[in-house]
Amino acid sequence: MDIRSSVLLTDFYQLTMLQGYLERGMEDTAVFECFVRTMPPQRGFFMAAGLAQLLEFLENVRFAPDELEWVANSGRFSRSFVEYLERFRFSGDLHAVPEGTVFFANEPIVRVTASLPQAQLIETRLVNLLHYQTLIASKAARCVLAAAGRPVIDFGLRRSHGAEAGLLAARASYLAGFAGSATVVAEPFFEVPVFGTMGHSFVQAHQAERHAFEHFADAQPDNVVLLLDTYDTQKGAQTVVRLALRLREKGITIKGVRLDSGDLVDQARQVRRILDDGGLGDVQITASGNLDEDAIQNIIAAQAPVDMFAVGTRLATSADMPYLDCVYKLQEYSGRPSRKKSEGKETWPGAKQVYRHYDRRGRIAHDVVTTAADIQEGQPLIRPVMESGRRCETAPALKQIREHATAELATLPGAMRRCLQAVTIPVQISSALRNLARVVDARDEVGSA
Repeated sequence: MDIRSSVLLTDFYQLTMLQGYLERGMEDTAVFECFVRTMPPQRGFFMAAGLAQLLEFLENVRFAPDELEWVANSGRFSRSFVEYLERFRFSGDLHAVPEGTVFFANEPIVRVTASLPQAQLIETRLVNLLHYQTLIASKAARCVLAAAGRPVIDFGLRRSHGAEAGLLAARASYLAGFAGSATVVAEPFFEVPVFGTMGHSFVQAHQAERHAFEHFADAQPDNVVLLLDTYDTQKGAQTVVRLALRLREKGITIKGVRLDSGDLVDQARQVRRILDDGGLGDVQITASGNLDEDAIQNIIAAQAPVDMFAVGTRLATSADMPYLDCVYKLQEYSGRPSRKKSEGKETWPGAKQVYRHYDRRGRIAHDVVTTAADIQEGQPLIRPVMESGRRCETAPALKQIREHATAELATLPGAMRRCLQAVTIPVQISSALRNLARVVDARDEVGSA
């Protein structure tokens, strides 16, 4: 059983609800929408990601023989239910905002229109795929903004929450503007450029630091980036200067050095001075070691001579905000708009569209959330991506999505680009949507009387 593609990678209540729907013949068309309820205090915007993996899942979703056997042998479900699962294919429609799009709280990023059982069963994996990559892309975008044009690399695989998370973090961060990743499998899977230097163990395995540096250069003549802080950072930099001449005689050029500990601002200044004095002004300095957007912003503000940043644990786990309040809610069933009214978890009813408005400089001014039928001025963000279970168009290449994400970040107002705290965009609810909510509330009050 391939866990990533298994339909049993779901919540148990999806199956129990599904059997309940089928026993009552509840197979009319339903509309569900996925959105993030609230904007966390540490965020000002989100970046949509994960749609490609969702579409791939929906195109191929089906119960394998061993999965059907488990359902049948569990003793919890009827034979007719197992037969339904055996025939299960997704044949619904999807509308979504393109990956790499900036969005805000309470704005739908995916709308599913399908028979109620189909739309219900895909909920868990849909949220799982969209939530994680959106979480990481949003974090990565903040790192890109903080780096102010300097390249940023993903170093997060080893502390990510599982293999799939590490791979998808590489994809999501590249989509958001990272230069690449240290995760090797991201290159054959997604064509994400792979970057890497050397570890402390390589230095420690040699009798002398200079031997480690030279042996690494001999082994990787086109990728000589040396880790300086295994013992003494300044002495390591001096060793690099002495080694450079001997390597030049072999036709090998030192590309860069990496700093991974201590006061990175002070270390970078001292190392830059040593390299420059030794005639190595072209050697770049990469900083790593528990970095995030705040640390990057501080290093940039201190005008430290760092040319590149490597962000690991705090990216792959989104350490300051490890989850988003991402939900998937029923908005309409059998032509009947509905809304949830739980305290603190209210939703707006019906299928929706989001219209974006820009100021004269091309920066986002505000968004309007309205009903799908309410045509307004502005740029509609939600587009058809799947019809009757088939994609509407060929999936864009990841580089195209990355270009779109870069253009999206350029539309953020200056305050949002400069300040990484709680500065966000006004999201307006249209009168058409408010009127629909009043109609639904009045109907539900009569129905519950």
